[in-house]
Amino acid sequence: MDVTNLQSVAIAGSTGSVGQSTLDVISRNPERYRVHMLSANTNVSEMLRQCQTHKPSFAVMQDANAAEQLQAACVKYQLDTQVLQGNDALCECVASEPVDIVIAAIVGAAGLMSTLAAASNGKRVVLANKEALVMSGSLLMRSASESGALIMPTDSEHNAIFQCMADHSLSKKEAGIEKILLTGSGGPLRNCSMKELRVVTPQQALKHPNWSMGPKISIDSATLMNKGLEVIEACTLFSLELDDIEVLIHPESVIHSMVQYRDGSVLAQLGRPDMRTPIAHAMAWPERIDSGVEALDFSQIAGLHFEAPDLNRFPCLRLAYEAMRTGGTAPTVLNAANEIAVDAFLAGSVSFLQLAQLVEDTLSYAKISPAGDLTTIIEADREARDLAKSNLDKLRV
Repeated sequence: MDVTNLQSVAIAGSTGSVGQSTLDVISRNPERYRVHMLSANTNVSEMLRQCQTHKPSFAVMQDANAAEQLQAACVKYQLDTQVLQGNDALCECVASEPVDIVIAAIVGAAGLMSTLAAASNGKRVVLANKEALVMSGSLLMRSASESGALIMPTDSEHNAIFQCMADHSLSKKEAGIEKILLTGSGGPLRNCSMKELRVVTPQQALKHPNWSMGPKISIDSATLMNKGLEVIEACTLFSLELDDIEVLIHPESVIHSMVQYRDGSVLAQLGRPDMRTPIAHAMAWPERIDSGVEALDFSQIAGLHFEAPDLNRFPCLRLAYEAMRTGGTAPTVLNAANEIAVDAFLAGSVSFLQLAQLVEDTLSYAKISPAGDLTTIIEADREARDLAKSNLDKLRV
């Protein structure tokens, strides 16, 4: 093996579902990629297993106690991996000269700084952290443009849109694009009535019918907030307006999104609901590599169904549209309030329907400012979290 031709990969959030899928793709393509860095929050046992298997140069744990435990384990098993701790160490690793590709897979606002560090230092950023774009989309894209970084979308929907666009250097008008058809499964509660939604438990909301995801994204899928965040993300990634995007509920999750053109053509990207496909595409583009995902068997597809989302039963999608229209720090506030609401729901502190209420209340009372710099964005995020927490006592069940 010619190690000089290997691309060096840093995975921010390696113990989550996207991180584990990425490692599977890398293991299938050892002639192309090597793991330079892995990072996690507190999952020492999984990180140790990954270090033993993939032998990264660095492992970064956000939690100090977890870092100490991992360091002791690495010494015990005579691993050469250097253990670091904290967000500064993570940002330094993803920005370092040896790294070619950064997998931005930390869920939520916690992934913002490392994503920005990668983009500011000219890396290929395989972006699975939609919150970074929601919070600071213009700042992230500007940083990438100035450094020469390549932002590759890895959400299945945005990766599908990317694949359905022939020339990414053209504007929407130049490319003849009429609109984007952004699909979503509708989540596990798609057919629930308002009466049923009032008593939904976290366990019910976590049971996604098609995708295997972490708890936060699973709850966002159940409320359709995930689709709302994806609308904001699509506007930023592809320089679109809200009116350029139509959300469609597609229960089968076979078509991952579509692009409709001026001449009447509609291009769709199809595949199994497996994150290894968009990850492999984003890592290797414009080439194609083995992802480990089987091709669709069209003879086994009974039908493809589509419907409009119900904004009365699932108002989080509406709130995302309103935040995007307001602009400035409103998307940051939306994201922060939603993270607080999801944590409260998973802890049993609020009901399913109160998730949207908490987000809406926070948006109503938050101060919205122009989002021109990182300091403003971080302060808006902090204030929104404080405001959302102060409203929790009024909503507790």
